[in-house]
Amino acid sequence: MDTKQRILLCEDDESLGMLLREYLQAKGYDAQLYLDGEAGYRAFVLSHFDMCVLDVMMPKKDGFTLAKEIREINAQVPIIFLTAKNLKEDIFEGFKIGADDYLTKPFSMDELVFRMEAILRRVHGPQTLPVVQYKLGRFTFDIQRQLLTIGDHQSKLTTKESELLVLLCSHANDVLLREMALKTIWIDDNYFNARSMDVYITKLRKHLKDDPEVEINNVHGKGYKLIVPDGIIAITEEPHA
Repeated sequence: MDTKQRILLCEDDESLGMLLREYLQAKGYDAQLYLDGEAGYRAFVLSHFDMCVLDVMMPKKDGFTLAKEIREINAQVPIIFLTAKNLKEDIFEGFKIGADDYLTKPFSMDELVFRMEAILRRVHGPQTLPVVQYKLGRFTFDIQRQLLTIGDHQSKLTTKESELLVLLCSHANDVLLREMALKTIWIDDNYFNARSMDVYITKLRKHLKDDPEVEINNVHGKGYKLIVPDGIIAITEEPHA
């Protein structure tokens, strides 16, 4: 594969997870391992994945719950469940959520890869590239470099500012739910993290003040809305020099 397909791998058994990650990497995939459902959800929201391979029994957030939340964000991404259970009820539950396939432990890693390849051939047309930049109003936001540029002026964002702006851009002109942002970036939606997020929203408003048409509004009782009257442009490949 010229462009490696990115796999979200969630497995709470660290030894098995590392073996799977190394095997998938050896097969040419960019496999990213997460040991619990919350970490996997956060990674999915903040990055691009071509497929999700999810263990059912995980701490913090089980595989079924994680799959439901992933489906709310992306209804098309393929999902394979891994489980030690062989109960029909669990298999049915997985497929009701929208699983593309289901493997019961122990399984052959070759079989997993064959099933992945079959699903990816069926599901993916031209490969979707990850977003690397957003154009919002007069601003250009370079995600990897965490740079917000307007004219000749550049602002270097902190990691938290950048992650929050990514979420706002992905929900541009729509409501970014406060709880979702907190759980994605801060993991926990407690009082102190909520106050911290308010501080970062204020900082982002200052960064965006040079274009009066771009603003972040509070939506009472729900969250925030990034207003970009002419819409937002997502750029999925590095611009040529």
